Amino acid sequence: MKKVTLGLLALSCLGGIASADAPKDAAEQVTTSARQPARKVPYIPAPENLQAREKFADDAFGVFIHWGIYSMFGQGEWYLQNCGMPATEYAKAADGFYPSKFDAAEWVAAIKDAGAKYITITTRHHDGFSMFKTKESPYNIVEATPFGRDIIGELADECRKQGIGLNLYYSHIDWTRDDYPTGRTGQKTGKDPQKEDWAGYYKFMNNQLTELLTNYGPVGAIWFDGLWDHDQDSIPFDWQLEEQYDLIHKLQPATLVANNHHCEPIEGEDIQLFERDLPGENKAGLSGQAVSQLSLETCQTMNGSWGYRAIDQNYKDTPTLIRLLVGAAGKGANLLLNVGPQPSGEIPAKAREHLKEMGQWLRANGETVYGTRRGDFPAQEWGTSTRKGNKLFVHVFDSSNPTIHVPTPRKVKSAKEFATGKKVKFTRDKKRGGVTLTLGQVPDTIDYIVELITD
Repeated sequence: MKKVTLGLLALSCLGGIASADAPKDAAEQVTTSARQPARKVPYIPAPENLQAREKFADDAFGVFIHWGIYSMFGQGEWYLQNCGMPATEYAKAADGFYPSKFDAAEWVAAIKDAGAKYITITTRHHDGFSMFKTKESPYNIVEATPFGRDIIGELADECRKQGIGLNLYYSHIDWTRDDYPTGRTGQKTGKDPQKEDWAGYYKFMNNQLTELLTNYGPVGAIWFDGLWDHDQDSIPFDWQLEEQYDLIHKLQPATLVANNHHCEPIEGEDIQLFERDLPGENKAGLSGQAVSQLSLETCQTMNGSWGYRAIDQNYKDTPTLIRLLVGAAGKGANLLLNVGPQPSGEIPAKAREHLKEMGQWLRANGETVYGTRRGDFPAQEWGTSTRKGNKLFVHVFDSSNPTIHVPTPRKVKSAKEFATGKKVKFTRDKKRGGVTLTLGQVPDTIDYIVELITD
C-alpha cells in the first residue's frame, strides 16, 4: 500500500495499494489509463451472494494479515521492489523461512477474541511467493521452504473450527514471473521482458484462484490488488476481469469479489474498498472515488506498515482504533485492520495487546456496531451514529459540550445511556430538526453511547 498526493490522485481513479515504504517515484506517478472494458454479459449476483453481502456488512470488523518471506527482511512487503535486488537473490530467503512459532489456532483465537469476525490474508503478494500449496509454481511455502506447511490450509481449518470467516488477498502483479507483463513497478527485479506472456500469466492466476476456491472450503471474499501497475500504459491494459470474476462466482457463488483499485466499483464486484480512509474521505489521497451502494470496507494499518517492519513501532492507541471502527460503522463500512506477523510466525506483542483491548470494548458495546448500518446523518464534530432497526446509537467521541445536536430526521421517542440504561434528556429542535441531547457530566470514556428509540 502506498502514499499518494491528493492532487495527483485527483487526476485518476486508479491509484495503487502499495507499501507505506513504496518508493516516491512509484507512489507519485500521474495515472492516465484505468477503466476496464464494459462487460459483455451483465452481472446478476446469485441469491447466496446477496446474502453474503448482508452478512459481510453485519460482521463490521475483520483483521488483515500481510505475511510472506518479506517478513524475514523486516522492511515491509515491498522490500523486493524497494531494495533493487534481483528476484533470484530475493527468492533465496525462502530457504531460511521457518516460522517455528506459527500456530493457526492461536492466531484465530486471538483475532476472534478481538471481536473480529473474519480474517483476510495475503495468499500471494507482489513478490510472487505463494503462501499455500499450489501445483502452478514450486515457489510456494510447502515446496520452497524448510517449513513445508500450508499456511492457508491450516488457517482455513482453524477458521472453520472457531467460527470465523476467511477472505483471501490475491495480487494481480508478480515481480518475479517472466510471463507477467511488467508495469510501472518491479522493473529492476531481473525479469526477462522477452518472455512476457499475458495469456500464460492470466491462465496461471486463474488456475491458482481455482485452487484457492476448491481446496480450502468456503471463502468469504477474494481481495484483489494491483490493477494500478498498468495505469500509465499508453493503451489501457485489459485485465480480463469479467472472465476472472465470473470464474470466482461460478466456483463459489457466495464468494464476494473486491478489488482495491481506488475506482468506483466495476460491474462484477461485490464490495467497494477504501484504503487508509473512511468512505467519502480522502485524507490519505487514495479514496477520492464516489461511494456506491455496495457493501463497503476500509483497510487501515495498526501502525504505519502493512508487512512486518521492525523499526515501525508507531502503533495507533486503542481509543483511536476503536473510534476508527465506530467511524467506519457510522458510514456503513467494515474496518479491516492490518497486522504484519513477524518472521517467527508471531503476531507482534503490541498488536496483540491492542486487539485484546478492542475485544474487551466490543464485548461490552458490540451491539452498537455489529449488524448495524450507517447512521442517519454524516459524522459530526462530536462523533457519529449507527442504526439497527428502530435504534439509533449516538457515539459521542468529544463530550466537552454539555449538549449536542443530533440531526436525525426521525421522531425520537426515548433516549438512554447505552452502558447504564440511565435516561438522557432530549428536546426536539424545531429550527434545525432532530433533537438536542443534554448530556451533563459525561464519564471519561472512549465512546459515550446514547441509545435513541425512533419511529
